[in-house]
Amino acid sequence: MAGRAAQVELAAEKRTVLGKQVKQLRRQKCVPGVIYGHDFEPVPLQFDARELRHVLSQVGGSQIIGIQIKGQEQPEMALVRGVQRDPIRRSLLHVDLYRVKMTERIRAEVPLEIVGKSPVVERNEGILLQALSTVEVECLPGDLVDAIEVDLTGLTEVDQALYLRDLAVPAGLEVLDDLNEMIVRVMPLAAEEELEEEAVAPAAEVEVITAAKPKEEAGEEEE
Repeated sequence: MAGRAAQVELAAEKRTVLGKQVKQLRRQKCVPGVIYGHDFEPVPLQFDARELRHVLSQVGGSQIIGIQIKGQEQPEMALVRGVQRDPIRRSLLHVDLYRVKMTERIRAEVPLEIVGKSPVVERNEGILLQALSTVEVECLPGDLVDAIEVDLTGLTEVDQALYLRDLAVPAGLEVLDDLNEMIVRVMPLAAEEELEEEAVAPAAEVEVITAAKPKEEAGEEEE
């Protein structure tokens, strides 16, 4: 069963190089970033590129990171809120971190982890359609989990489905999404051909847009 996320730490230094001048930081194998939050003045930071890549490979948007800023005794607890990468080389360009207070409730997207197997799918009598992969929750930072499990073993018939209301939500977490939203459904085999036909059709290009920060939390000018 998915449990509480383990503490991950990341070293950082306060950054004085801003704007377009951050290109020189990247040439020095550093990645610019910013930490911001409620009732917290944004602080420009810089990270070792190799260490930052390693940490980002371990965490998602629902795992607390202890940001150990050089010269500061206590680490700042934060969540990753945005990562910019070079579209061709995929190298890290910038990272946004949201500072949290361990005594204040926050909202976060938590992954849904599929566990177990549906007997119907195992017997090749149906196919599994997954409609949701994450769920929005509200909780204290210390109650965040790596993932919430979705157990498929109870799906014993075609057309059976699991909804958010069926989840075994860990203590301390409040689901904010509509509890009647479907997570997975066992579809009849005939539906597989329809899904394949839809997949063949040209897909529309999707533009991913990062939501703007509230004015009081704006980190810095575009770099």
